[in-house]
Amino acid sequence: MTPDNIEHIQLLTVQEAANRLSISASYLNKLRCFGGGPIFIRLGKAVRYLPSDLDAWVEENKRANTASTSPICVGGAS
Repeated sequence: MTPDNIEHIQLLTVQEAANRLSISASYLNKLRCFGGGPIFIRLGKAVRYLPSDLDAWVEENKRANTASTSPICVGGAS
């Protein structure tokens, strides 16, 4: 990121990020504290999320079925 595009960054609050992910803010907080959640940004005491990081986290967590522990392979590779 360069200083020229910093003014265009959209940072989401925990509640906004949770709404975007269709999960509760409490669950998102637990994921952040115990691991497994999306990348976040800490600004002082404030926690913020980039929409692109939330989208990447969703993509990383796609599964073909409930028994699957690994992500879906794109492009036919297994």
